[in-house]
Amino acid sequence: MNEQLSNRINSLPISETLAMAAKARELKAEGKDIISLSLGEPDFNTPDFIKNAAKQAIDDNYNSYTPVDGYLELKQAICNKFKRDNNLEYNPNQVVVSTGAKQSIANVAMVLLNPGDEVLLPAPYWVSYSAITILAEASFKEIPSTIETNFKITPQQLEAAITPKTKLIFFNSPNNPSGTIYSEQEFRALAKVLEKHPNIYIISDEIYEHINYGDPVFSFAKIESMYNRTITINGVAKAFAMTGWRIGYIGAPEWIAKACTKMQGQITSGANCIAQRATITALEAPVSKIQYMVDEFKNRRNMVLELLGEIDGFELNVPGGAFYVFPNVSGFFGKEFKGIKINTAADFSMFLLNEANIATVSGEAFGAPNCIRISYAASEAQLREAINRIKKVVS
Repeated sequence: MNEQLSNRINSLPISETLAMAAKARELKAEGKDIISLSLGEPDFNTPDFIKNAAKQAIDDNYNSYTPVDGYLELKQAICNKFKRDNNLEYNPNQVVVSTGAKQSIANVAMVLLNPGDEVLLPAPYWVSYSAITILAEASFKEIPSTIETNFKITPQQLEAAITPKTKLIFFNSPNNPSGTIYSEQEFRALAKVLEKHPNIYIISDEIYEHINYGDPVFSFAKIESMYNRTITINGVAKAFAMTGWRIGYIGAPEWIAKACTKMQGQITSGANCIAQRATITALEAPVSKIQYMVDEFKNRRNMVLELLGEIDGFELNVPGGAFYVFPNVSGFFGKEFKGIKINTAADFSMFLLNEANIATVSGEAFGAPNCIRISYAASEAQLREAINRIKKVVS
């Protein structure tokens, strides 16, 4: 019946991360002992001080429709957070609260892009950037990078990729899937190129900003010449272990924020009232209150790098943030395991699922076809067992 569906939905790819997670759940339901390292979801519980704020909001009878762009008190808390953590000046009219950062990104794409526009995606990139671009009826162009460059693009690559059709570029630092963090100097060098092209807008996705292991995280909008062209995306899902609460937000030029509010008003309206009240408490708390999670992620990162480094065929770099490793596995291409030929990262990822009961995600979905993404947002025991299984099936 696909011919009865819209071209829009037929052209839209399925999220590879969600597809792999669904496949892992399916195999678990069949009784297989699957360890899922495919989803970008912290395995911590939401901190009690945030849960208590949600309970209080219920008791205080927050149960009505919220303003489309978010409670004023939350938008003010977001402005204060931007000033405290990023040294960015936004006022509440520049902030829109959405049902997750994914909706925040989709809103921006929908209000800025027209058919024929082109979006630049420094690769590797989060899988939904390309899908949202397609949904907005624009096209995308990948700017490749490699593990040798620590998955960073150069100003020369950016300049070469720009065409008269270029309207938007995505930056994501710390990066999903690579964990790469661009330095202030590196971002300023890229901005020098963009200064020559005033009709290009920038989405700076900073959802992983607090999950970093010592490298400072620099907000692209802090570059004076870029402030009026940059939309800063953030949310509480990753750093506060609040994935299911579904709260994301933007800081943007006011005319873009107004357009996003107009778009959202016809799709979901305002985000969940209880989650918004809890988010006020999360953002007003000192960042030190979530440091215990960051410290644990760093320990896991170091352990995973050490254990994977013992397996021939995995080429690794040291991610500066987020909770993923993104090894180059092209050393396995062309090899046969139990009669199964490995030609691509997708083949290797499926091999690990079928033979080791380990769910990962192929780098093809992220614009990096030689890599796979392994999430270490799992317990130390699970990670040790998972890598031990991988070692056994590939040795």
